[in-house]
Amino acid sequence: MIKLGVNIDHVATIRQARRGREPDPVWAAGIAEMAGADGITVHLREDRRHIQDRDVRILRETVRTRLNLEMGATKEIVAIAVGLQPDMATLVPERRQEITTEGGLDVAGQVRKIRDAVRKLQKVGIAVSLFIDPVAEQVKAAAEAGAEFVEFHTGRYAEARGEAEVEHELGTLYEMAEMGVDLGLRINAGHGISYWNVAPLVRMAGLEEFNIGHSIISRAVLTGLAQAVGDMKKAIREAEQEQGVIG
Repeated sequence: MIKLGVNIDHVATIRQARRGREPDPVWAAGIAEMAGADGITVHLREDRRHIQDRDVRILRETVRTRLNLEMGATKEIVAIAVGLQPDMATLVPERRQEITTEGGLDVAGQVRKIRDAVRKLQKVGIAVSLFIDPVAEQVKAAAEAGAEFVEFHTGRYAEARGEAEVEHELGTLYEMAEMGVDLGLRINAGHGISYWNVAPLVRMAGLEEFNIGHSIISRAVLTGLAQAVGDMKKAIREAEQEQGVIG
């Protein structure tokens, strides 16, 4: 059965807009787990634009399923991961100006550096995944670097328009997943996956888990809005009655 890892970065993005305390991504993780999430994913970026060190510390203590830490392969973040010991570390590229991760990690262009980070993480029992584009060169390099998993960047498929383009991108994902399995890699997928495009992806060879954030958090903002407005109205009415403002 394919698992669902829920990325809660965007909950932290909303919090950081005010540099306040809410919404707390730790609470979001608990709600997601109670709703059936098989794991929680967060990205601790070098610039700490959303998820903070405090978040990952508390999440490590409170997540009851599996904690997947997305991270750059830098000395600082690798050291944090080694100390934190999430269940999985997913190495991703990081660019300071990007809004979200824009492409896969160039493993082929830095195999030695990636292999070193992989070994440090695995040494303390952390499973390692590499977030890569569905390209043969990168799949082979991921296996060479010693990672257990690859997470295929599904952005090109998610952004494809027209039946022919969609089928082409799907075909590429299917083919690269098969190659990964043949090389002994375990397969995950993520980026741009929504309620409308997820179905065809389940046919990817060896697929174990989706990591999905934006689409789920976007829907939650809307499907939970009516409840949130109603709760606020109720709080106001109860305060009025308690303080005698209305009869």
